[in-house]
Amino acid sequence: MKKGILIRVALLLSCGAALIALPITHVFAQSCAMCYQSAAASGPQGGAALRHGILILFVPAISLFVGIFALIYHRRDVAR
Repeated sequence: MKKGILIRVALLLSCGAALIALPITHVFAQSCAMCYQSAAASGPQGGAALRHGILILFVPAISLFVGIFALIYHRRDVAR
């Protein structure tokens, strides 16, 4: 029984990771004009640094989110 649940959780996590990893070509209305101008003026190295910074900041947020839900899922059957 537990093996089936683990397989479902692993499948769900891998599908979620695949969706996050898909390249998004057009994202609309996600920045102010000042931020856009500043990022555009920074050149290719600045754009790459900005993309890396966004991904680095994304990792702890997702880790906390997944950790909290894993804890909730793990403790779902604990008697109260």
